[in-house]
Amino acid sequence: MAVPRTTFKTLFGVHNVINRQSFPPILTCSILNTRSVYERDYRRPGQPLDTRWPWQKIRFDFSKGVDGIKKQFWLLHDEFVQRWTGPKGKPLIEHILEQTRVQWEFRGPESLNQWIVSSDQEIGGCSVAYLKLSKNDSTCLLYGTLCSTPPRDGETRYSGYCTLRSKQLLASFDRKMHCDWSNFNTLHMRIRGDGRPWMVNISAETYFSHQRDDIYSYFLYTRGGPFWQDVKIPFSKFFLSSRGRIQDDQHALWLDKVKSIGFTLGDKADGPFQLEIDFIALYNDRAHTEEFAYELYKRNPEV
Repeated sequence: MAVPRTTFKTLFGVHNVINRQSFPPILTCSILNTRSVYERDYRRPGQPLDTRWPWQKIRFDFSKGVDGIKKQFWLLHDEFVQRWTGPKGKPLIEHILEQTRVQWEFRGPESLNQWIVSSDQEIGGCSVAYLKLSKNDSTCLLYGTLCSTPPRDGETRYSGYCTLRSKQLLASFDRKMHCDWSNFNTLHMRIRGDGRPWMVNISAETYFSHQRDDIYSYFLYTRGGPFWQDVKIPFSKFFLSSRGRIQDDQHALWLDKVKSIGFTLGDKADGPFQLEIDFIALYNDRAHTEEFAYELYKRNPEV
């Protein structure tokens, strides 16, 4: 008697023939769940499919593994020591009365490792962006060339952007850490640009996976010229957007679970650009009492 066979389309769009009796139901479900991880990754049009399993992408090295374990245990040790002192290693009274905090500053080559630079080259575009320290090693300089010509792949219609984003903070054993900005209400930056308009993006932790693309944005207008510019933006001014679209259902930013901050350039003006950043700080402006600057919809309006 012939073994029943079935053909189905996997998440990768490839037709596979699988023997029903070769895998138990539980193993089949685990295969589909493991493969579903690749559905979230962006794939350029025309790029070949990557059908490798997750463990096939790992480069096993025993010596590096031992060094990594030692490093993680030292980080865990530092976390326990800081807990006895107070939040983030500071005394409790200092944490409560904190009015200002410099979250990011650029005072050496190691500070650049906390940031990620990307451009539309990921989708086949021609824009380029670079990050380096200034001549006095006290500020960072983001520079490059913007090109809004879309790639000739037959699918991508728009292009031309460059971004700078901070990395996700990690605790011991690669556990995610979040920045707690609940004691502050204003973002303070010292920058020097070339007159281009930028967008400041703040990403916060969410409850559901379909909200992973939600970011809070606000405009950053640079004046240009040789003089530094102190920019102060209240957190109440940041509006919610997802995948480049402003959402109708707006709500305030969760300041106790901030993941990263970023800067995006996409003004469709082809040519060179540069943005120099001295520091990114937070402070509590007692004169600012606004909770949220935009209209909030009532889900269950009163009759």
